[in-house]
Amino acid sequence: MFKKILKGGHRKPSKSDSTENYAFGPPGSHNPGSVVVNHASRPVLNAPEQNSSPSAPIAPPPLSTAAVEPLPLLRDVPVSERQSLFLRKLQICSYQLDFTNMLKTVREKEVKRRTLLELVDFFQSGSGKITEVCQEEMIKMVAINIFRCLPPASHENTGQEVTDPEEEETHLDPSWPHLQLVYELLLRYVVSSDTDTKVAKRYIDHSFVLKLIDLFDSEDPREREYLKTILHRIYGKFMVHRPFIRKAINNIFYRFIYETERYNGIGELLEILGSIINGFALPMKEEHKLFLARALIPLHKPKPVATYHHQLSYCVTQFVEKDYKLADTVIRGLLKYWPVTNCQKEVLFLGELEEVLEATQSAEFQRCMVPLFRQIARCLNSPHFQVTFQSFFYF
Repeated sequence: MFKKILKGGHRKPSKSDSTENYAFGPPGSHNPGSVVVNHASRPVLNAPEQNSSPSAPIAPPPLSTAAVEPLPLLRDVPVSERQSLFLRKLQICSYQLDFTNMLKTVREKEVKRRTLLELVDFFQSGSGKITEVCQEEMIKMVAINIFRCLPPASHENTGQEVTDPEEEETHLDPSWPHLQLVYELLLRYVVSSDTDTKVAKRYIDHSFVLKLIDLFDSEDPREREYLKTILHRIYGKFMVHRPFIRKAINNIFYRFIYETERYNGIGELLEILGSIINGFALPMKEEHKLFLARALIPLHKPKPVATYHHQLSYCVTQFVEKDYKLADTVIRGLLKYWPVTNCQKEVLFLGELEEVLEATQSAEFQRCMVPLFRQIARCLNSPHFQVTFQSFFYF
C-alpha cells in the first residue's frame, strides 16, 4: 500500500502543465485593443483574437519548399483565372522569411521578391481594380509583413546609458528589399483611382491605421519615409480617419514629451502635420488651437528638439500665418521653454522666434513685447557668440 502511494502520489509537473494557462502568439502579431511595452520605446503587440478585423496580421502557414514555387504571370492567364492566381500570389507573399541569415532560403526569398514586384507593377500599369475578396487578402498580406516587433534601440540592447540620438548608428532593416515592395504595393493601392474608399475603409480601418502610426518609431529612415507618404495619402483620401489620425499623433507627442523623450519618427509626423495645418479652414477650430498649445509648443522642451526643430518651426509658423491672434500664445510658449544652458538650442529658438514675429501683427506684438525683449537682452549678454550674433538681428 505504501509503494502504491509513493508511485501514484506526488507527480513532477510537466512542461505542458506549467504553461497550459498561458497563450503565446506568433512574434509580431497584433491585437487591435492592447499594447504591451517590452522595451522603453518599442511596443510588442499581442496575438489576434478570433474574428479580428482584416487588418490584424494572421500567422502564415509553416514554410515549405513546395509552397513557395514560381507561378505564371497574371498577364499570361485568362481573365477568369486571374482572381484565384492573384490570391495564390498573395499567399506566397505572406510567408515570413528569415533575413538575419542571408544564405538561408535564398530561392524562396527571390520567388517572394519577384511576386511582390509583379503585384506592384500590376497596380502601376493601371490594372489595379480587384475584387473585394482580393483587397481583403492583400491588406492581410501587408499586415503580416509590416506589423512586427521593432528591434530594440542600441541603448536598450546593450544596457548603455542613453546617448544623443544624432550620435547613434542608424539601424537598417535587413528585410528592406521585401518590405519596400510591400509598402510600395500598399501605397499604390491607396492612391489608385480604382480604389473605392467605401470598400477600402473596411480593411484600412482604425486598427490598421493605429498600427501603421506605431511603426513610425522604426530606426530605418527608409521605412519612415514610406510611412510618411502612405499616412499622408490615407489622411487625404479617407476623411473618416482624419480626427482619429490627429488624435493618435497627439498621443505619441504626449508620450514623447512627458515620458520617454525618445521616438524616431517625430520629424516625419510633423511633416505630415505641416501639410494638414496648411489646409485648416478659418475660423480655426478650438481643437486645433488646443493642439498648438498642448502638443506643438511643449515639443520645444525635450532634449533632442534639434532633430525635428525645422519641421516643428514650420508647423508653429503655419498657425500664426493662419491666425495672427495666436502669435501671443506662441511667443509666450517659446519663452516658457527657453533653454537656459544649451546655446545651440537657444540659437534655434531665436531663429524660430524671428519667423513668428514676421507673421505677427502690431497689437499681438505689444501684448508680449516686454517679456520678449527681456529675454533678448539676456541673449545679448550671452557668452556664446552665435547667440549674441543672432540676437542683433532683432534690431
